[in-house]
Amino acid sequence: MRILTFCSLYVLLLCALPVNADPQVIRYNISDQFVDPKQSYYIDLLRLSLDKSRERYGDYQLQAVVSEMAQARTVQLVQKGELDLVWTMTSIDRERRLTPVYFPLLKGLMGYRIAIIRRQDKQRFVDIKSVEELQVIPVGQGSDWPDSDILQNQGFTLVRGAAHSLLSMLDMNRFDYFLRALHEPWDEVLGHPSLMIDSSFVIIYPSPIYFFVNPDDKLLAERVEYGLRNALLDGSFEALFNNHAITSQVIERANLPQRRIFTLDNPLLSQESKNLLSEKELWFNF
Repeated sequence: MRILTFCSLYVLLLCALPVNADPQVIRYNISDQFVDPKQSYYIDLLRLSLDKSRERYGDYQLQAVVSEMAQARTVQLVQKGELDLVWTMTSIDRERRLTPVYFPLLKGLMGYRIAIIRRQDKQRFVDIKSVEELQVIPVGQGSDWPDSDILQNQGFTLVRGAAHSLLSMLDMNRFDYFLRALHEPWDEVLGHPSLMIDSSFVIIYPSPIYFFVNPDDKLLAERVEYGLRNALLDGSFEALFNNHAITSQVIERANLPQRRIFTLDNPLLSQESKNLLSEKELWFNF
C-alpha cells in the first residue's frame, strides 16, 4: 500500500511539472532601414509585462524579426502566425482580425496630436481659432494609420502617404500640416530646417495603442494582460511611462496649458475600447 501511495504521489508530481520548460519565444517586428527610436518604449513595456507574469507563465525569450513593412503588413504577419505580437493603434478591424490586449500602452497619448508645420506658415496656425478652420487645411497622415480614418471621418481634408515620406511631402507643399502624437515630433524635425513644431493647438481624441497577438494564441494575450495589470498595480508601469526616454518630459515640452484644445470624438472605437475609458488610471490627463 505504501509503495502504491508513493507511486501515485510521484505521478502527480510529474503531472504538475511544466510539459515544456523551454522559454516562450515571442517574435516581433523591427525596422533597421527606418529606425524608430520610439519602439524601445514598447519593447521595454513588453519585457516588463513578461517579467511581471514570469512566475505564473514561465520564462520567455524575445526575438526581434528585422523586416521593412507597413503597419498593415505587420498586422497580416501576426494574423498568419509568422509574428507573435505587434503594437499598434487600435481599430475595429484590427480587433476583429487579431486578439487585442485591452490595455492602453501609452495611456492614450497617441490621441494628443500636435502639428509639424512649415516655418513660413507659423502665423497661419497661430490665428486658427476653431476646429472647422483646421478641417479645410490639407493634413498629412499615413496611408494605413487608423488616425487617418478618424480624421477623415471627422471631416478633415486628408492627404495620405507612406509614413517615411510624410515629412518630405510637407516640405514639398503636398499638404500643410502633419499631425503627430505628443511624444513623436521632437526628434523628427531635426534635419528639416524648414519645418517646426506648432505651439498653438492640440487635437485630442481617444486613441489607444494595444499589443495585438495572433488570434489562436489566447495564452500569450492572457499573459501579457496579466503582466501589464500587475505592473499597473505595483506602480512599475507608471514609473516606466514617466521616466522612459521617449515619454519623459514631453508633457512639459508640449506646453499643453498654453495651447488651444480641439476635442474630437472617435466614432471608430469598439465597445470594448470605449469600456476602458472609465478606468481613469489607464489614461493620461493633464
